[in-house]
Parts: sequence; C-alpha cells; structure tokens
Amino acid sequence: MGFEVGQTGVILPVPEAEPLVSVWRRRYDRSAPLGVPAHITVLYPFLPVEQVDDGVLAELGGLCRRVGHLELTFRRTGWFAESEVLWLAPEPAGPVVALTEAVTARWPEVQPYGGAFDEVTPHLTVAEAAPDGEVTRMRADLDARLPLTARVGAAWLVAFDGVRWAPVRALSLSG
Repeated sequence: MGFEVGQTGVILPVPEAEPLVSVWRRRYDRSAPLGVPAHITVLYPFLPVEQVDDGVLAELGGLCRRVGHLELTFRRTGWFAESEVLWLAPEPAGPVVALTEAVTARWPEVQPYGGAFDEVTPHLTVAEAAPDGEVTRMRADLDARLPLTARVGAAWLVAFDGVRWAPVRALSLSG
C-alpha cells in the first residue's frame, strides 16, 4: 500500500523503542525516513485530511481519553509472512485493539489497512521486505535486547503531505 497525499493515520508513538529499532527501521521501514516514529498503528488509513475538522478531532480525542495511559511491554518479535513484516508484539494488546475497534465503529468507512486483513494484530513494525539473512540478524539482535517497557500517554493523528508524515494533533490517552 503506497502513501497518498492527504492520507491520515492514528498512531501510538513509542519513543522508548527508538534505540532498539531505529537502525533497522531506517533501512527497512518505508515510513521511517518519511518522519514516522516507532509506533503502534491504531488505524491506517484514517479519514482524508480534508475531512478532519474540529468535530472529528473532538470525537477522536474523546475515544482516546477513554483508553487511559498504556503501559506496554514488548517481549517478542513477530512475523507477518504474507506481507513480509518483522514486528514487536505489545502486551497487553487488548487496549490497542479496543481503541481500533472504537474508532472503526465510529467511522466504519475506514477499516484498518483498508480492510486488507481480517484481524487486528497490534504491532510495532521494525522492517518490511528485508532479505531473509537480515531478518534473522534483526531477530537475534532484538531478542537479545528485549523486553522493553514503554508508557504511552498519547495517540497522534498524523498526515502525509506528499513528502513527509507529520503530527496533526496529539490526543491524550487519559480522561
């Protein structure tokens, strides 16, 4: 799935993961060089940027506030064979799934990854379509440095301008 001007997404930035994954993401995650930090996707794509008004921001902010701060631990890597994606698994995953479901219930016209997958699996992407040998190397490196615990206090609505992804609004995860 390519990025299009005006696309938006809702993400949970995980800055604590940057020291662990940034070297790999710069090489193998197409979103990293475009300004997207290490993150867990809540919903991509979200509404086109021209449809995001104060009302949408208020409703999205309300859904995020219901979640509360998240304390997430990453203990293992995962692999999506169909899309050749190496990722870190956040625990607990339930609050992230619940937020995704709440956002898609409010805006059913937007489905995670355009509806390409039947199940929502929260994850922090490390690499896409990396050579097999590199995947083995990355997994060994990551497994040796896990677990990682992160506290997530906000979601971000991000938008693509054709060159870079940038935050539009931070959305607090506490009421």
